[in-house]
Amino acid sequence: MSRVNISEAIKQELIKCKQDPVYFMKKYYTIQHPTKGRMTFNLYPFQEKVLRLLQRNDYSIINKSRQLGISTLTSAFSLWMMLFEQDKNILVLATTQATAKNMVTKVRFAYDNLPTWMQLPVLEHNRLSLRLKNGSQIKAVSAATDSARSEAVSLLVIDEAAFIDRIEDIFTAAQQTLATGGRCIALSTPNGVGNWFHKQFVRAQNSENNFLPISLPWTVHPERNQEWRDQQTKDLGPRAAAQECDCDFSTSGNTVIEPDTLNWYQMETVREPKERSEMNQAYWVWDYPDPMRTYLVVADVARGDGQDFSAFHVMEIETMVQVAEFKDQLSTKEFARRLVSEGIKWNSALLVVENANIGWDVVTTIQEIGYSNLYYSPKSELVGTQIDLYVAKYDRGDGMVPGFGTNSRTRPLLINKARSFIEEKTVVIRSQRLLDELRVFIWKGRENADARAQALQGYNDDLAMAWFIGLFLRDTAIRFRQTAMDLTYASLNGYSKTGGDTGGGFEVYNGGNYSNQQNPWQMPAGNGHDDITWLL
Repeated sequence: MSRVNISEAIKQELIKCKQDPVYFMKKYYTIQHPTKGRMTFNLYPFQEKVLRLLQRNDYSIINKSRQLGISTLTSAFSLWMMLFEQDKNILVLATTQATAKNMVTKVRFAYDNLPTWMQLPVLEHNRLSLRLKNGSQIKAVSAATDSARSEAVSLLVIDEAAFIDRIEDIFTAAQQTLATGGRCIALSTPNGVGNWFHKQFVRAQNSENNFLPISLPWTVHPERNQEWRDQQTKDLGPRAAAQECDCDFSTSGNTVIEPDTLNWYQMETVREPKERSEMNQAYWVWDYPDPMRTYLVVADVARGDGQDFSAFHVMEIETMVQVAEFKDQLSTKEFARRLVSEGIKWNSALLVVENANIGWDVVTTIQEIGYSNLYYSPKSELVGTQIDLYVAKYDRGDGMVPGFGTNSRTRPLLINKARSFIEEKTVVIRSQRLLDELRVFIWKGRENADARAQALQGYNDDLAMAWFIGLFLRDTAIRFRQTAMDLTYASLNGYSKTGGDTGGGFEVYNGGNYSNQQNPWQMPAGNGHDDITWLL
């Protein structure tokens, strides 16, 4: 073949590749297959469909199963743009630079294996970038940098988007650089609900943003069957397999409570309230006070920075049924009065208030009002915390202080107790608001020894923490009630034996305040005082 004919053949081949990225990839894009080694990228039909969607849409968000080759497809699409269009700036963003580098490595490997007549002169070729003489380049950065803000981007690839912290800020900054016609491909396996990736995907499904939603569960792969899926469960465990294979947000993620358990509550116990009242419909009620039942009112107080809410639950103690709930932003004085009113309403319920930070303003206001059944904690639980001064001020002298102290020691205990109750399905959750908070209450850094359970960034856990405290103290509250009944029966039995007033004194627990009162039935033993501080 003459030189002229060769030049013309190359020209026609380049035209074909430019017009059809599928043709280019199947014939010229080289990959490193984990078992088959070096080979051209022979796309599956579902991959071709995805590629066509990426071509036609500037913004695409892909919720994918593992090992579908979508990252490889995105890298191939990136190289195709770099070769056949000028001045394309492609930025790959991931949780770490190493993760982002993987996609750039695929592009560099494929470029090095192109025929020489298709390659362009290279200006930069290293682990993190590839820059061609036509002005096109691809670069890998971690989400910790502000690179998305500092340069105009033709294509922003966000890899494993569901796992990137503070991605909301990153994407907001990047949108300014994309406003002049740039593209964005966000891809990830799901990582629970409530994060940026989940919210953007749901909004895309509802046509509320510019993204085209693409869902790719394991079933789209022609070489996979149920036997393969079952093996994933054996290898990864049920939760990880659901995350990596099923594209199901509700069964994925690092939630403190198992997603399947939360889904069970959604189907079986969550109900619309009988009543929604007060400002912002803050107060929800599913049942009304029964004079024959005993209730627990447990509250979490807002920090006071305007970012969270004061919240409380009312729980029927014996059945562990949620009967009422409140969530709003109130001053500490208003919230204290609201709690006292609620406690009285529910048969003088045991009132438990989390006393960290400005929670002290609430519990001391309740004391000043004189509510008769306020919960007290051992002072030893609060030693070394930021509220030592308050402890010293409100210590009764018997080692007890008002409210419940949440700290580094008690927090894991109450969360573990709550998990046990919830996952054993021995409690009844009625509130959709509470369930929504539990869906975004996650382990932060679970693989580390200092992992902490907390709300996903941008969300609140006010209802969740109040609920956890209530479940933690539920057994104690029942013991309060049963012991009071036992003491009453014992006193009555003593009256029948002594036949009248003996004039003795005894300690009565009255909302954390002990008073010396005359026992009309029985002379107490010993020094005339029954020590019931063990109840606390």
